[in-house]
Amino acid sequence: MRLTEIYLRKREELEAVERALEEAVLSDRELLEETSLHLLKAGGKRIRPMFVLLSSEFGRGDPERVRAVAVGIELIHMATLVHDDVIDDAETRRGRETVRSKWDNRIAMYTGDYLLAKALSVVTKLEDPRVHRVLSGVIVRMCVGEIEQIRLFFQIDQSVSDYLRRIRRKTALLIAASCGLGALAAQASEEAYRALYAYGAFVGMAFQIRDDVLDLTGSERELGKPPGSDLRQGNLTYPVLYALQRQDLRGRLTDAVERIRNGLHAAEALEEALAIVRSSGGLEAAESLADRYVAKALDALEGLPDGTTKRDLAEIAKFAGRRSF
Repeated sequence: MRLTEIYLRKREELEAVERALEEAVLSDRELLEETSLHLLKAGGKRIRPMFVLLSSEFGRGDPERVRAVAVGIELIHMATLVHDDVIDDAETRRGRETVRSKWDNRIAMYTGDYLLAKALSVVTKLEDPRVHRVLSGVIVRMCVGEIEQIRLFFQIDQSVSDYLRRIRRKTALLIAASCGLGALAAQASEEAYRALYAYGAFVGMAFQIRDDVLDLTGSERELGKPPGSDLRQGNLTYPVLYALQRQDLRGRLTDAVERIRNGLHAAEALEEALAIVRSSGGLEAAESLADRYVAKALDALEGLPDGTTKRDLAEIAKFAGRRSF
């Protein structure tokens, strides 16, 4: 598998990032360290650090600067996961208890805050104002995306444009920053920075759309959480919005969503809603949309020098739009 080969090529650098992540969350407060390491030890694809490392290959920066960006980005991502689990009342993440489940919501919120603070602390090693402006701007817009998602919970009249803006803020911008800041840390050209930032934004959109499809089709073993978690929480993703646009399905799906919201036989209502969405063509439409974002990501790479790194980024873009886990 090509993706496995990419990870093997970057294995030593990723292992160095992993060690730096563990070092970054060390604390003289035992509980904070324990909660932070709890999620870190659950693993993950570390796709954002991978984007940082690959993008840095278009420049000539030193490994420590690049690693600092990779660690900072991943800590921000981890912080958002801890906060998301509080919002979603999630019991499991990556097949393990969430921080909020193992401890409580208050501990989880402060753990997320701690991880964000640690991320900013790590990135201060780079004396480059542009890096800090990009990263702080992304964090602000991610928060806006989270608030918008909460505001739109169970709102059946929201538009596809609302959904696309939300996932751009929540997911795509951090992946865009991973690619762009990897280039900046390595002192790549302005043209490379812009191309990689755009590539990351498009890949991030495809990644999240595919994630939303998997939430509706995957098993609990594959997802590390119960299927249909988004819908259970009131987060109406693209396949659901597509189904709601079908007049022959809208009434039944609206009724099921309302029953989920009100807790009236919610488990049965969720199963009914999932069946409606799966039969609506919404999953196929979402996959087609993800494919279009992948195509845009590949176009963004066109101006970059040919070689192994460019091919690797193209392979990851294709994986993002069609991954099965």
